[in-house]
This record gives sequence, structure tokens and C-alpha cells, in this order.
Amino acid sequence: MTFEDLGLSPETLKAVNERGYKEPTPIQAKAIPAIQMTRDVVGLAQTGTGKTASFTLPMIDALSGGRAKMRMPRSLVLEPTRELAAQVAENFEVYGKYHKLNKALLVGGESMGEQMKLLEQGVDVLIATPGRLLDLFERGHILLNDIKILVIDEADRMMDMGFIPDIEKIVSLIPPMRQTLLFSATMPPEIKKLTEKFLSNPKEVSVAAAASPAETVEQFLVHVSPKDKNNTLDIILKREDVRNAFIFCNRKKDVDIVAKWLKGKGYEAEPLHGDMAQSKRTETLQKFKDDKIKLLVCSDVAARGIDVNNVSHVFNYDVPMTPDDYVHRIGRTGRAGNTGRAWMMTTARDEKFLSAIQQLIKKEFDPVDLKQKTPSSSSSKSPQKTPEKKTQTDKAVKPSKVKEKASQKKYNDPNSSNEYDDAQGFGDDIPSFLK
Repeated sequence: MTFEDLGLSPETLKAVNERGYKEPTPIQAKAIPAIQMTRDVVGLAQTGTGKTASFTLPMIDALSGGRAKMRMPRSLVLEPTRELAAQVAENFEVYGKYHKLNKALLVGGESMGEQMKLLEQGVDVLIATPGRLLDLFERGHILLNDIKILVIDEADRMMDMGFIPDIEKIVSLIPPMRQTLLFSATMPPEIKKLTEKFLSNPKEVSVAAAASPAETVEQFLVHVSPKDKNNTLDIILKREDVRNAFIFCNRKKDVDIVAKWLKGKGYEAEPLHGDMAQSKRTETLQKFKDDKIKLLVCSDVAARGIDVNNVSHVFNYDVPMTPDDYVHRIGRTGRAGNTGRAWMMTTARDEKFLSAIQQLIKKEFDPVDLKQKTPSSSSSKSPQKTPEKKTQTDKAVKPSKVKEKASQKKYNDPNSSNEYDDAQGFGDDIPSFLK
């Protein structure tokens, strides 16, 4: 199947062809025809499958025949983060270049005055985060009674971030006679209830098992002690053929600490997390996309939906506390048919979280011994190559439980030095009366 077979307008097809795309991804092939029929749609797809274009392309054609009134947008796309909202806006810009559609991006951290000016002119497509949208609505700068198409994107992430009450309020302000599209990587019970409440006889399209990692991503695990994470990360970075990489931490303060440590070691690294000013976040992400920095140390604000071409590696500096976040983190690599490699550092304290990840992805990791030769890296210089046959290190063998003291003996370097050397938590040295 080609994009021509989907019945898109000549103008939209021209923009798609200019981007070099010939065949739709599975989610696009299934979702676009249903959306064109004005059906409500529930789209289930893992990250990196082309989900954004599956709703932007038919929306561009559907909106091309009308004109927006002042302060009354004709369509609304809700996103959980500013970065995702900006990326969706970029999609409308790229694929709608031959249509006379106006759009506005409403996110926190940007000038409200500029956003208000755009709304006064009338916008066909409004892309927004829930908080800023409700803020402008309550100030009387926006009316939602002319919305024809509503998109709730990354619904499970919306739930994780506590946005469901905001979404419920927003939907109550929108006319019931509308087309509603909901996209999510997973379908927990809360999201299922949301679809039953807000969508009318939706067409469900799914292209993969919920929350399953892409087969193009090779996954590795290494046991470390908490105070030796930095040195272990340094060893792996030097052994791997890293073109660029996301490095995920669970806590924002650790993002800054790890980024600073990496820069001190001579790496091109920058932090990215929610406490940074929006202008700085946008600048940092653009530098990473432009290959001006090699390593992006980030919190889960960057875990979902951020599309950066040909990312060779993902490193989980911390084991994510929810298994879904693991899938979305490693989904930053191995996208669009490319290969990628994902590493995760675990301590004895992470056993509960690791067990949940292995249960979700139906795979048990064989820990890598860094004293031995590191598994051969897929060539990041030729990302389109088919992944090589897995080595013994890659096999899904049930790992034996590793006590923290044994892990320390194996990986600690008494000569090493980093920010965590003076920190010892309960579990690193268990009192004898508790053994």
C-alpha cells in the first residue's frame, strides 16, 4: 500500500512525498481510512510507529475546506507535554504547507500575549497542553463551541501526569457532535473508561501488543552498586559505538548531576527536565536534533513521542519505576525500522521494578559482565541494516538473583570517584542482625 491508495488530497500527498515517505506505517494504514470516514477512533500503537501523522494527515484534508472564526478554533489536539505539542505543530506545518490552514500552539512557558493574538485571528488547528488551554479559556480568550475534531494524544501519559480531570472538563466544553480520536500506547482500565465516556462507537485500530518494545532494539542489563553508576556509564559509553543517546534518570536533580559529571569527563552532554525554562528546553532539544550535543540526560518529560532521527542508544541510568516507562524510554531508539541498543543499570534495590519490566515485556535479561568483551554493537553508521543474529549475551536467560554485596565486590573500584562516593543507603551495608 502507498499513501496514494489512502485517498489523501494531491496537496497533502505532495508534502508527504517531499519528506521522502512512500508507504504508510501500519498504524497510518489502519487509522487514516477510518478517520476519513469521520469515525471516532481509538488508536493503540507503541511509540515510534508514525502515530502523529496518522491523525494529522486526514485532519489537514478534513479542515482544508473551511475557515476559522475569531477565538473559535475548528479542531483541538491535546498533548501531555510542551515538547509533544511542539512536535505535533511541526507535523501540521510540514504536511499542511500546501493548505491555507492556521494553527496555534498553546503551552506553558511561552508568551501568552502572542498566543492570544493568534487566537484572535482565528485558528483551524489548536494544539495545546491542558493547563494553558483552561487558563486561556477561563480568561475568556478562547471559545470551544466550534470544535469539529478532538484529538486526545498519549492518553495513558495524560493519566500518569494527572491530567484526566482537566481533560474531562475540556471535553464538557466541546460540542457533543464532533469526531473524537484517542491515541495511547497502552489501554489501562482508566483509559478504557475514558473511551467509553467520550467516544461514540469508536473504531479500534491496533498495530502491536500494548507496551511491547520494538524488535529493532537490542536490550542489555548490567548490575552495579548505587555509587558506581557514573563509572559504569563511562565504561559502556567508551565501549559502545554511540552516535547519540538519551540517558534517563528518575529524579530531576540527578539529571543535572549526571549531565554535569559527563561534561566534566569531556562528553558533549546537556540536561533536559521539567523544571527548566521552556526556552531552554526547546533550545536544548533542538541542539540534540541538530547533532550539536551527543548525549541528552533527561527525565521522563522526554520519554514519550519525541522524534529524533537515528538515535543509536538509550541508557537507563535509573530503572524506571513503572514498566510502561521502560518501553517508552527505549522507544527513543530503533525507530522507523532502524536498529538501536538500550542499556539499563540496576542495583539490588531495583529488583521489584526490574521484575515488573521483565513480566511486561515477557523477557528476562541475562546480565552483562563488563569484565568480558561487550556484546558487539550494531553499526550506528548504517542504521538501516538488519540486526545481526544475537550473541550468547543477548539470549533471554533467567538471571540469578544478585546480592548487593556481591555486586559491589564485582563492580566497585576503590580508586573511583564521583558524586555518590560519600552516599551509602540502607541496603548497601545490611546490619548482620537483619541478614
